[in-house]
Amino acid sequence: MEGIGKAYLDYNATTPLDPLVIGVITESLKCEWGNPSSAHSLGKLASDRIGRSREQVAAMINAHANDIVFMSGGTEANIVALQSGLNSITKPNSKECNIVLPHVITSNVEHDSVKNYLSVQQDCGKIDLSFAQVDKASGQLRPESVLSLVNNRTCLISVMHANNETGVLMPIMEIGQALKALNVSRSQNNLPKIYFHTDSAQSLGKVKVDVKQLEVDYLTIVGHKVLGVSELGGYHGYWRFGGWRGGGWRARIWPGYWRLEVGGRGFGPDIGHLEVGGQEFNMFNLHGYWRFGGWRARFWPGYEYISGYLEVFARYPPSSEFYGPRIGALFVKDLLTQTPLVPLLQGGGQERGFRSGTENTPMIAGLGQAAELVVQNLDKYMEHMTRCRNALISNLKDQIHDIRINFVVDPRLPNTVSLQVPQNVTAQKVLENCNGKIFASLGAACHSNSQKPSSILMASGLSPEEAGRTIRISIGRTTPDSEIEFAVKVLTEACKRA
Repeated sequence: MEGIGKAYLDYNATTPLDPLVIGVITESLKCEWGNPSSAHSLGKLASDRIGRSREQVAAMINAHANDIVFMSGGTEANIVALQSGLNSITKPNSKECNIVLPHVITSNVEHDSVKNYLSVQQDCGKIDLSFAQVDKASGQLRPESVLSLVNNRTCLISVMHANNETGVLMPIMEIGQALKALNVSRSQNNLPKIYFHTDSAQSLGKVKVDVKQLEVDYLTIVGHKVLGVSELGGYHGYWRFGGWRGGGWRARIWPGYWRLEVGGRGFGPDIGHLEVGGQEFNMFNLHGYWRFGGWRARFWPGYEYISGYLEVFARYPPSSEFYGPRIGALFVKDLLTQTPLVPLLQGGGQERGFRSGTENTPMIAGLGQAAELVVQNLDKYMEHMTRCRNALISNLKDQIHDIRINFVVDPRLPNTVSLQVPQNVTAQKVLENCNGKIFASLGAACHSNSQKPSSILMASGLSPEEAGRTIRISIGRTTPDSEIEFAVKVLTEACKRA
């Protein structure tokens, strides 16, 4: 959003689409609209696209493509994973253990889709639920805090990979490795296997996620947290043209990517639109100018000969206006042969019988392209976000001497800053004083309308008053330096006026 007096710093809530992802989604909408279950060529085209996307998503997390199942989003993926882990020992004639009440462990800072689902199961008397407490000094979860809660009835553990509000990374690999060894001894004692689930919604595209290193059985993938942003920038073009026209004329600037279309009768205010990577913009919505000159001659009705020039200078609307596909996926380790997956929806048996409902091919295609970008560019993304985060923190401390940065621990996400504004000032007031120039959050986006201090922040060691003074800033993988400088200036002025 550079150059227009605003800064989007809420990437943990959702991310704008990369132009390459926009292009893939658009192409899929145009060409791969067939039902993937159909036997004809249009169905096969869509089915093949889904297969390629499955491979791309699997490569992002170092998994096998057969272990990826596409879902509607992170909430569904989380619930399917939890339900499947529980079903492994509550189903009739279970061979693993004769358990009256299965035991589940999660942390006290989980996403609501995990915490609320498990709490409902406990309220219904279906499970015994334990909450591992994060360290109140750091917000981190210690492996022993989880493992010490394990008992003979434990069948499932769910811990998020990274917290969306604090940015703290949880010790998933350490827990996973310990459970791998523990499950060997439990099997010898006829105790149920403990399945391990992690929600990687906040970590994908920001840090390395390798399911083989993490030793998880289930891993949740969320599309609109992964896709990032890339500014389209501007274009200045000048070219001459000539030729016949019948009802319209098109000029390709770069084959297949940019196109200016002139419609109507001759040159005038009937300039049509600019198409950029599959996205169309009305010429009058562009920031810039266009001009042209030349002549035309009509030889017979509907057909004209045109000769002249056209000059365009335009700054296109930034791609941050185009958000990522709300779609997700679930990794299931050695699906069928080792780890159970119980469908949440019953119906036509799509997704190999694991997720009924006709697949959303264009959004799946977009998720696949986004995953491929992560595979190709993760190191660059991490370096950029870390540098921007550190610059933001350093400059804020220079300008506002009594601010505090929460949860400065290692490891943490490279893009997240939990900022505590000065005493006697509320975070809400500071953001109001920014006058809409900065897009940031008081906490999780799904709780943005709540007047209560964040329960996640308080569980992580902040007092209610400190939580009420905390702003979450989350940076994108192409956030420009100028946007960081702008944010520091606006926040400094807002704190002074609060």
